[in-house]
Amino acid sequence: MAALRILGLDPGLRRTGWGVIAVQGARISHVAHGVIAPSDKLPFADRLLTLFEEITALVAAHAPAEAAVEETFMNNNAASALKLGHARAMAMVAPARAGLPVAEYAATVVKKAVVGTGAADKDQVAFMIARLLPGAGGATADAADALAVAVAHAHARNARDLSARRVA
Repeated sequence: MAALRILGLDPGLRRTGWGVIAVQGARISHVAHGVIAPSDKLPFADRLLTLFEEITALVAAHAPAEAAVEETFMNNNAASALKLGHARAMAMVAPARAGLPVAEYAATVVKKAVVGTGAADKDQVAFMIARLLPGAGGATADAADALAVAVAHAHARNARDLSARRVA
């Protein structure tokens, strides 16, 4: 069975973390990770375009079969929440346009899948990602969060596969 690649995205207007993992059965391995950081000097529409184009390039370069995006939490500042929503849309539309199924996960679900508790902080997530994916050592917080999203998706899809086999 060939390894399945998953693109994980942690969307943000200033910094969008991304990570690609390969899944083969219960084995998960690191492929690549990084951060997309559009210039703050660009107009808003151009920052969104940068996110879209960079994510599109990641899909072309790494050929994932599926994508997973972290849901945003509600922000007290409505304008900030709306702008973050735009960035999240780019993170969902770019892989969808390439024909990939796109899953969404709440931050608490991602943290629980990687650390064991939904209340974990960024340092705990980064620590566990470094342990689970040795090749990802030194990933920034944004990239580690994106890898965690991909790992959460891998666990969720494995659980779905197992329950489907039990029903069949």
